[in-house]
Amino acid sequence: MAADKTILKALAGETQPTPPIWMMRQAGRYLPEYRATRAQAGDFLSLCYNSDLATEVTLQPIRRYGFDAAILFADILLLPQALGADLWFVTGEGPRLSTITDQGGLDALKPVADIHETLNPIYQTIRNLTTALPRETTLIGFAGAPWTVATYMIAGRGTPDQGPAHALKAENKAVFEGLLDRITEGTIEYLSAQIEAGAEVVKLFDSWAGSLKGADFDKYATAPAKRIISELKARHPGIPVIAFPREAGDKYIGFHAKTGADCVAIDDSVTAEWAAEHVQKDGCVQGNLASSHMVTGGDALVRETKRIVKAYGNGPHIFNLGHGITPDADPDNVQRMIDAVRGA
Repeated sequence: MAADKTILKALAGETQPTPPIWMMRQAGRYLPEYRATRAQAGDFLSLCYNSDLATEVTLQPIRRYGFDAAILFADILLLPQALGADLWFVTGEGPRLSTITDQGGLDALKPVADIHETLNPIYQTIRNLTTALPRETTLIGFAGAPWTVATYMIAGRGTPDQGPAHALKAENKAVFEGLLDRITEGTIEYLSAQIEAGAEVVKLFDSWAGSLKGADFDKYATAPAKRIISELKARHPGIPVIAFPREAGDKYIGFHAKTGADCVAIDDSVTAEWAAEHVQKDGCVQGNLASSHMVTGGDALVRETKRIVKAYGNGPHIFNLGHGITPDADPDNVQRMIDAVRGA
């Protein structure tokens, strides 16, 4: 069965005439069927932890569009919650967490071994999906990378420049690095459990990697990714891993080799032509259409999609956006993008 899955072929290094395609945040607020199911759940976290409803929203974009992969419906902040952080969502504003800024806060976190009690519904969603998905559709699990998760745990919310995390790194490196280590250990256990439940690929989202510069990027983005990927591959030989160090710029170069990732996802702050020359030479790349095209549509969407497909056409490629699709996107534009990729 795996031999028929185009995503797995790309991750194994195969260049295909038509790249496989999926989309970050493909199960989400731009779809009316998602909004209906979320209303049924009552709130976002209830939807994440309701295995039946989370299965349903994961399947919705597969039914509508026939993507080559489904990504587990969850959130990167479920791991901090499982580690003992308070987590809630403010409508229209996003997540809020209790903050960790000193040794006492770090010491109050739960042991990594205890996270599964909270996260068991997520593993059940994966088990549900292993039987509910079409046989040709790859199932992707995921987690947030340690730096990105730490920025939320330190600030208690998303911030424009990740300033609180940078400040803690400068003022109390022991606490900062202790928190990063705890998140790294938790991420290994979380993703390993997802794989055991049936995830065929896992992805590591480092959404705020771009705010780390120079040696800090190497130490706090590259090194934790290497540790996580190495341990996952030791436990689960052959498991493919996609790494997404968003807005890494020149640090995208060599990221495959430095971390052991099978695929590096590229954001839209660099061109496909640049990434093909400097990053794809080392292995599969994923990306990187600007998500704004899902809002604006038109001929520009089709042109850009075809340009990206052509740019990556000489190597292994998974077509995707440069970041997640936004709630104001037009569902019809998603179909236009898929048609442009597949030559319809």
